[in-house]
Amino acid sequence: MCNKGSSIEDYLKKILSKAIRDAAAEKDRLLPDAVSFEIERPKHEGQGDRATSAALQLSKIFGTSPRELAARIVAKLESEREKEKEKEKETGGGGLIEKIEIAGPGFINFFLSKKWLHSVLADVLKCGDAYGSSDIGGGRRVQVEFVSANPTGPLHIGHGRGAAVGDVLANLLTFTGWKVEREYYINDAGLQMEILGNSTQARYFELLGRPDAAPFPGDGYKGDYIYDLARSVISAEGERFLSMPPSESLPWFRRFAGDVILDDIKAILANFGVSFDVWFSESSLYARNLVPQAMDHLKKRGYAFEADGALWFKSSDFEDEKDRVLIRANGVPTYFASDIAYHRDKFDRGFDRVIDIWGADHHGYVPRMKAGIEAIGRAPDDLDVLLIQFVNLVRNGVQVPMSTRSGQFITLRDVVNEVGVDATRYFFLMRRSDSQLDFDLELARRQSNDNPVYYVQYAHARICSIMRERQERGKSPASGLNPDVSEDALDGEETRKVVSCLALFPQEIENASVELAPHAITTYAYNLAGCFHSFYNTNRILGEAPEVEAARLMVAEGVRIVLSRCLALLGVSAPEKM
Repeated sequence: MCNKGSSIEDYLKKILSKAIRDAAAEKDRLLPDAVSFEIERPKHEGQGDRATSAALQLSKIFGTSPRELAARIVAKLESEREKEKEKEKETGGGGLIEKIEIAGPGFINFFLSKKWLHSVLADVLKCGDAYGSSDIGGGRRVQVEFVSANPTGPLHIGHGRGAAVGDVLANLLTFTGWKVEREYYINDAGLQMEILGNSTQARYFELLGRPDAAPFPGDGYKGDYIYDLARSVISAEGERFLSMPPSESLPWFRRFAGDVILDDIKAILANFGVSFDVWFSESSLYARNLVPQAMDHLKKRGYAFEADGALWFKSSDFEDEKDRVLIRANGVPTYFASDIAYHRDKFDRGFDRVIDIWGADHHGYVPRMKAGIEAIGRAPDDLDVLLIQFVNLVRNGVQVPMSTRSGQFITLRDVVNEVGVDATRYFFLMRRSDSQLDFDLELARRQSNDNPVYYVQYAHARICSIMRERQERGKSPASGLNPDVSEDALDGEETRKVVSCLALFPQEIENASVELAPHAITTYAYNLAGCFHSFYNTNRILGEAPEVEAARLMVAEGVRIVLSRCLALLGVSAPEKM
């Protein structure tokens, strides 16, 4: 974490609050204890670097028009600025404002000074890779559970999107002071694993000419990968299962197929840059007797009851339309029962917060799971659930069929092999996780500025090229850049745009962390890259007057540092040459 001072937004809120209270006291107006207003970045050029609508929000309290109130507030601000100018040493951030204007019906626009531009660059260069980090999490423990696909087949691109979102979210939380643990929940118990074993066994007998010995189940997995599993069995075990009753060999087929698929899942995730601290087996819940223990806990708390031979959860106590079965009359637990036991175990392991990343088709299950969390004695907000919407693959403007009734589908490995890890991860993160995503395969492969990940990476590589050329001219490396260059050398509108974008990075990181919105980092990185490309195209960097060159190198190095951090958080490489 980089221990830097308060942001320009904090400073502006401080001086505005004082000006507003002084104006209120002058007119004998009573203000709420907490005067609430926002400092925003104007959307259009010419409206300053920051703006506030405080006068519009408070005009009724003052009994005057917003524009008149804005004039009073600005008069107070200008009075304070004059006092600061008279001091031998400016205090409280004095000198950061160049001018203040009133616009429209009463907006107050702040134009920030070159001193502010310089202070932003100095912060970035001083903090380096830690710029933007914070201690929001305060060292509290958070578990992020993601992907958690059944080990019954290869990972598809929906799983891939969940993997990218979960991994980057964990990176963000770590960067903002949380102690993060990544977990994969292996669904290795229940009906789907039985179907996998049956499917693999049936293909084994089919390939050896005995299809009638173990007919393929009607609900079996039909993908070609099942044949691959059966061939692996033949290669490793030969025909030894032909002499055994299928019922005796079925558990072996189930374990073998599950283990092979899980190993494949681990391999593709590792290649995708995703690792886990814990691989949690669902079957361990039953081996450790955690499900009965959780059910007893619910009974003691009055949230579970027996009826019609089954155990029920009092969902109706949590505004659900009806109560839900936990343990069926035949003694078999429902998924809800095992999920409650699993989440109870998570909190028993000492996590302060749990974040689950699920497919969008589970949206109706979220309130029920939060009710379960409350029933075991935790606050519902201790559990956050992010939903991952569907991904549509597009090629040449046409949607690519994702699956057929024969069980063929496009896997995560297929997409990574075609467009690479960097493009796959970046494209998965370009939209909110709960919004549908169109993944343009041709665009992802393109080596041009039309490709957003190329556009961002090229900005980083371009800066590295500048620094290499500087060294070739006999100058010191980037780490030796002097942050004490003249403020006056930070000139031009493109310079202001770049530095203003750099100043936003800590707040963007904080917002992305608090809102669990990793896609915000791709948006920010793309905007910063765009600001730098515009700056580069209008400002020669090397070969200018020493003060100008030094100032522009500061700008470039600041962008390189922040782009490098963005790409690292996204799990995307930051190339030095392209």
